[in-house]
Amino acid sequence: MCSSRRHRRRVRRRRLPHPLLRALVPVLLCALLGPVPPAAGSEGPSASADVARLYEEASAATARYEEGRRAAGIQKKKVRKLDRLLAKERRHVAVLHDDLGRMASAQYRTGGGLPYTAQLLLADSPDAVMRGRRALWHADLAVNSAVTKTRRAVAGLAAAKDRADRARRSLVRRTARLAKLKRGIERKLETARWTLQGEADRSAAAGKCRGAVRLHQRRKPVTRAWVTPVETYELSAGFDSVGGRWSGRHTGQDFAVDIGAPVRSVGAGRVESVSCGGGFGIEVVVRHKGGYFTQYAHLAAVTVDQGDRVRTGQWVGQAGTTGNSTGPHLHFETRLTPHLGSGVDPRKWLARRGVRL
Repeated sequence: MCSSRRHRRRVRRRRLPHPLLRALVPVLLCALLGPVPPAAGSEGPSASADVARLYEEASAATARYEEGRRAAGIQKKKVRKLDRLLAKERRHVAVLHDDLGRMASAQYRTGGGLPYTAQLLLADSPDAVMRGRRALWHADLAVNSAVTKTRRAVAGLAAAKDRADRARRSLVRRTARLAKLKRGIERKLETARWTLQGEADRSAAAGKCRGAVRLHQRRKPVTRAWVTPVETYELSAGFDSVGGRWSGRHTGQDFAVDIGAPVRSVGAGRVESVSCGGGFGIEVVVRHKGGYFTQYAHLAAVTVDQGDRVRTGQWVGQAGTTGNSTGPHLHFETRLTPHLGSGVDPRKWLARRGVRL
């Protein structure tokens, strides 16, 4: 009995692979099967959140840069105005100096260089000489007073110009720093955008959505029942357009936006579906009161799940270029049913609700 047990143990030991072989098996399998793709959603929330955060930072940096640029422009105008005033006052001083020179020349010519006592003795009318001298003396005082005041004005203007010029240079330096900060944020944002798009492409290719990314959205008071699907945009392909990019006519309205741009529900409703893969890539469909549906397609990420209630302006995803897309944009549709083929013109549909594109 004991010998039989020992024999079975020896057999089991012989069947076990060598430790080195056990270590090599996973490596060999990986080499044969190729790299294993990351699990869906493994990095999605991080990239989506980075893009959303950098969007806010870039927006704030742009606002600060524009504010600084405007302030520098205003200060530059102030310096130019002070320059003009200073030049005018300097011309005034020069004119007054010329007046003094002319008065001195006239006094010398009328007096002939004689002492004042001799002028009185030799004059036909000493009273006239005295009146003339008093007039010249008063004029001399007036011109001297004007020169002094103007010189003070010139000094004050020069000091004000110097202060304004220093303020302008400071603003220019600040604007340059803000521009550098803005460029740095934009570079980071561009990298984060394409990281997000890469993850979205993998999800769309696998046909598996990564699930909602719950991004923090600042609550802005929305006083309207309907809004545009993106805040800042340029319109591109419109409803019912024809072209080689589509098998038939274009079924929605395209909004040219950057990857990661927040996409919002145009009105209150409930999320009808969230899907990935196919021509629309990653898409969200929302049901609204009155039996209408809106579709948001070619997304890079979604921020809602099927069945979620959404309010007007609430983010439903981030723009991208998944699916049959030639570049970053939002494909927006308004439909009579949740399905393709029941679309109506989005521009007219929104216009009837007070939203003009």
